[in-house]
Amino acid sequence: MSDMFQFGDELGPAKIIHVYEPSVGLKAVLVVDNVAAGPSIGGVRMAPDVTTAECFRLARAMTLKNAAAGLAHGGGKAVLAGDPRMPRPDKERLIRALACALKDVQEYIFGPDMGTDEECMAWVKDEIGRAVGLPAALGGIPLDEIGATGWGLRHAIDVAQDFCDFKLKHARVVIQGFGAVGLHAARFLAKKKAVLVGAADSRGAIYHADGLDVEDLVRLKREGGSVVDHPKGEKFDREAVLDFECDIWIPAARPDVVNEDNVHRLRTKLVAQGANIPFTPGAEQYLHQRGVLCLPDFIANAGGVICAAMEYHGASQTQAFETIEEKISANTLQVLEESRRQKILPRQAALNLALRRVKQAMSFRRWSIF
Repeated sequence: MSDMFQFGDELGPAKIIHVYEPSVGLKAVLVVDNVAAGPSIGGVRMAPDVTTAECFRLARAMTLKNAAAGLAHGGGKAVLAGDPRMPRPDKERLIRALACALKDVQEYIFGPDMGTDEECMAWVKDEIGRAVGLPAALGGIPLDEIGATGWGLRHAIDVAQDFCDFKLKHARVVIQGFGAVGLHAARFLAKKKAVLVGAADSRGAIYHADGLDVEDLVRLKREGGSVVDHPKGEKFDREAVLDFECDIWIPAARPDVVNEDNVHRLRTKLVAQGANIPFTPGAEQYLHQRGVLCLPDFIANAGGVICAAMEYHGASQTQAFETIEEKISANTLQVLEESRRQKILPRQAALNLALRRVKQAMSFRRWSIF
């Protein structure tokens, strides 16, 4: 029990629930962090090496993200141990078992995350009726299919360019993690005439100084291939994506991919965090001291959860996209202006914004609990 309490502070977590059912191979953790603003929304992340500590950090990121976005929802996260590429029947069994195990935790609303998708949320809804990011056939707004997070990243970058020495048109982009978030970010940025020069996925990385065909890469990924299957460009191992020179570098994969040991390899002017907690605090400090602008995750990548919340309350896809553009543009501008004015890291400015909103929500509660 003792390791459960190392995470607590004035915000939460409200609950840490460990789920273990050996008969189906189910091993998972749910962290409901803070629900002062309303029931928590957070994705189910599936990977072989998930931990309680990672789950807490992701849940806290959701608390901050939802607060910064002005949503009537708190933050939570579930992590499920397993290979997301396992046979579909095995994955369905685990997801359904997790949903059943957590059916009475009304403070948590399931959503898709790394390793899970709209189909997984359909299984959850079938079991307990409490999920977002559903397939369109079930009345949902499929977040990954339409690219809600990538849409938000595009607008955060659009605002951030005015704080950098380049313009989005013809800006060189590198994406680490060319998956559901990364490929849509590439598509939306390409429509603004930005040029994708590098990309990486779990099988390797590819670079071409004159630009890669985004739609060709998207097609390859959707057919089950890798960016390294593309005939154009030079091929590298996936870690080499850190070395690709660019104007905009987008991490859209796992936590802590950039840390104090490798951040010096980045050669970029702007980092837009498409993944949750992809940089360590020390790495962000290093970039700030060298004049590289780093957009915090819970500001830049909030498009997915904004869309999920809109879906939960019955909005249309058009309304969701308009809200994502409005909220992320306004929050990015507010954070970067405060960062410049107070000479603090963008993350600190973002934390100030989110914490003000969380604490205000907490002040309205009858009891001084989470």
